[in-house]
Amino acid sequence: MNIYTQNDTIAAVATPVGTGGIGIVRLSGSESFNVMEKIFSSSLHEKKLPVFKANRIYYGWIHEDLKPVDEVILLCFHSPNSFTGEDILEIQCHGGINVVRQILQLCLKNGARLAEPGEFSRRAFMNGKLDLSKAEAVIDLIHARTDRFSRESALNLSGRLTEKTNLLRTEILDLLSRITAAVDFPEEVDEPAYEHIQNRTGNIILEIENILSYSASSNLMRNGVKAVIAGRPNAGKSSLFNALLDAQRAIVTEIPGTTRDIIQESIDLDGIPLTLIDTAGLRELDDSSQHSYIESLGINLTKETLEISDVIIYMYDLTRGMTQEDVKTLERLKSRDNVLKVGSKLDLAKGVTADNGVIKISSKDKTGLVELKKAVKEIILSNPRPESEFCTNLRQQQCLRDSREFLLKVLGACQNRDPQDLVCIDLKSALTSLGEITGEVVSEEIIDNIFSSFCIGK
Repeated sequence: MNIYTQNDTIAAVATPVGTGGIGIVRLSGSESFNVMEKIFSSSLHEKKLPVFKANRIYYGWIHEDLKPVDEVILLCFHSPNSFTGEDILEIQCHGGINVVRQILQLCLKNGARLAEPGEFSRRAFMNGKLDLSKAEAVIDLIHARTDRFSRESALNLSGRLTEKTNLLRTEILDLLSRITAAVDFPEEVDEPAYEHIQNRTGNIILEIENILSYSASSNLMRNGVKAVIAGRPNAGKSSLFNALLDAQRAIVTEIPGTTRDIIQESIDLDGIPLTLIDTAGLRELDDSSQHSYIESLGINLTKETLEISDVIIYMYDLTRGMTQEDVKTLERLKSRDNVLKVGSKLDLAKGVTADNGVIKISSKDKTGLVELKKAVKEIILSNPRPESEFCTNLRQQQCLRDSREFLLKVLGACQNRDPQDLVCIDLKSALTSLGEITGEVVSEEIIDNIFSSFCIGK
């Protein structure tokens, strides 16, 4: 983002593109009310402007030379008591694509410029309305695919991670201040005992490690896992895919090779975002026809997907039993500890026995789906992950690790009885690393990277 644009008045659509009940166009900046005076009127019979007071809602019309564009509701927020800390106006109009676009163009025509991605949130950060960890919580909240991750993101937005980080920084700063005072004024202030520095530093390290212990759980909630449904043609893969989604997403026929490409959708598995992937049936093709060539592309894609999946649901038809090709495929997968064997069409295979460890299901009757979901979850959670007390992203985790490393150097320096002015250097570095979490100390490059991932209008 260009620095010179910080003082501009910006405008953007704050609702998703598409037809809906309501569309919102947002303005922020010192000229927001001047822009609105040119395009808003309480009446279409004459130019009539209200006195825009803070925290008030106004009814009227967006117009161009008193020619109506839309009937709107206008929300007013005055600086500094707004999301960005600037004057903000939100125009709530009807949600038609053309209407929203016309209103935005009128704002741009009359003194605003189009906001860059994340610029509203960036201004909130620059104006002290939002720290960096809360800004990242906003983007997590927007993209959360499960209720659990939404709750964790909302807690970060409320300041949980910020408060904990600030407490740790206060601890380090207090220790650093005592050592610095002793170094600068040795005749008046005694150096703290090395044992005292070690004890306090050790406690801070334990607190950081406690936050980091939730990293795996945080990453799981944020990134989710991939579960691929594989097997021979007509094994019931697409039927299971639809049953787990509780929707007719994939085409199901009795014709082998119906699925030629991968299809994926996400579901919430007890708080874990799970991406289900339906794949082309695995089989040997013995001719070079055009249809076989197209199907072979799908089969190759299935094999590639198997390599990157977190869970493999391998299916076979219970009414036909496990074929030699099924056995060969499972033999190739035996080194993987994430494979579930599933026998399908249980409703048509009454009395049929299956090998131990096979989950028998009927996608039609939805029999065995609960057992299958439980088995998938057990694979996902096979590496113990504690419930999240703190939800962090990769950037924040790296900041915590960096701070811990500097504090470990402090412990080493104390054991070696190094001069305490050298201990201060590592304490300052640990303090800086924690400051990067909230944005107390952060580079312009990191700020640009974070806010560029936001949508325009946020």
